Amino acid sequence: MLWLFFAFGSAFFAGITAVLAKIGIQNVNSTLATAIRTVVVLAFSWLMVFIVGSQSQIGDISGKTMIFLVLSGLSTGASWLCYFRALQLGDVNKVAPIDKSSTVLTILLAFIFLGEPVSAFQIAGVVGIGAGTLLMITRKETQDTGREDGKWLIFALLSAVFASLTSIFGKIGVENVESNLGTAIRTVVVLAMAWLMVFVSGEQRGIKSIGKKSWLFLFLSGITTGLSWLCYYRALQDGPASVVVPIDKLSILVTVVFSWIILKERLEKKSIVGLLLILAGTGAMLL
Repeated sequence: MLWLFFAFGSAFFAGITAVLAKIGIQNVNSTLATAIRTVVVLAFSWLMVFIVGSQSQIGDISGKTMIFLVLSGLSTGASWLCYFRALQLGDVNKVAPIDKSSTVLTILLAFIFLGEPVSAFQIAGVVGIGAGTLLMITRKETQDTGREDGKWLIFALLSAVFASLTSIFGKIGVENVESNLGTAIRTVVVLAMAWLMVFVSGEQRGIKSIGKKSWLFLFLSGITTGLSWLCYYRALQDGPASVVVPIDKLSILVTVVFSWIILKERLEKKSIVGLLLILAGTGAMLL
């Protein structure tokens, strides 16, 4: 049952990543921050490749597989850029649920484009996650919502859409390639895309003004992302994907708890009910 330990480890590290990143990007352009932390993630993804010894398979990757890996990388990059922009503008405990709702869209896209069957439990899970997400993003009944309130929602929704496309493209792309190697290749695309965005917008000049605190938390968020991936794929090696994937999505609970403890973000009653619905919907997908 060691794979179960790694599955929960994946959820834990993924959950604290959002909080660490939120602190790291407070005074840094979100695109530049994404590019910096992707360097750390890239190191971890290739570490995974050499750990499992799949680097020798690079020459065997077909043109079709490479195309979908690149498309998956581009959509991952777009998702990350939108996600960290949303984190910069909105509360973690509101952005994270929308990001996790990408599971709903992924199931729908897989049903439409890949012909994957949808069980009654998955339908129940989709309804629970969807309803819970709507409750958690309800506008606060305080005066702290400003003109940027609508913008974080747009970026968060775009993050979820691109994350779903990542899953679809990735599923097609990794059919004939070892999953760790596929992940590492996608990360190279993400890194290239992120730094291209940085230089196009001229944000590279902001590197000198990044404070030590931001550097520390950006680095830590990259480390936790890498640790989450290491645990996630280690869990998938020995455990059933139908159990590992839903457990990984429980990272939202970790995010909410840490945002409450560290960032002092409070949940309203509606948000608590929404969180419970998301957890119940995720649990339904374990059945």
